[in-house]
Amino acid sequence: MSEEKELSFYEKLSALITELKAPKGQRNNFGKYNYRSAEDILEAVKPLANKYGLVPMLTDEIVQVGDRYYVKAKAVITDGINTEKASGFAREPESKKGMDESQITGTASSYARKYAMNGLYQIDDTKDADTDEYKQQVDSGKPKTIDSNKSKVLKAKVKELAILASLKTGTDITPDAMYKKLSDTKFLTIIPIEKLDTEQFLTIDRYIKELEKAYSKK
Repeated sequence: MSEEKELSFYEKLSALITELKAPKGQRNNFGKYNYRSAEDILEAVKPLANKYGLVPMLTDEIVQVGDRYYVKAKAVITDGINTEKASGFAREPESKKGMDESQITGTASSYARKYAMNGLYQIDDTKDADTDEYKQQVDSGKPKTIDSNKSKVLKAKVKELAILASLKTGTDITPDAMYKKLSDTKFLTIIPIEKLDTEQFLTIDRYIKELEKAYSKK
């Protein structure tokens, strides 16, 4: 009788992602929809991580982008030797009625952690109603669009991704077509780069990094 083959780290992670079922255990009564929180995702991950000998971790840090502060959450999973990670960002509002500073940071942390785990465990919340929930909760003002420098940086990254995708797929993919695909996937509409706000900019930037990593493995 042959011994069962030991799974590699990425085979274990792939199995975890395939088996993961993260229920939408929260209810927004005002919007009348169900959604999943960071806690829901983590509770679903824990038993599968234990099953495959993996350890999930979450960390937070405060980072400054321009004149605003963001909570940067990092979701990590490791077998003690190999590690895979993803990050998520959430902006702290300048003020939120009825909340002290620690509560504001806690709300941003929870949302950022959810975003990070969505990326790490490939959970697609793009079409869920709660995608904009945090933004509606903490920032009633109209977000500022990105400046020309950020637009140029993002256009350069999109161009590089289009070249990489073309080489890997053998298909001629223009930067314009690549960006339209990125925007449509993340926002379900085409938002011109010049009209992106900071959060949308970070969303596209993270997605580009994920795709670069995926194409590099092919």
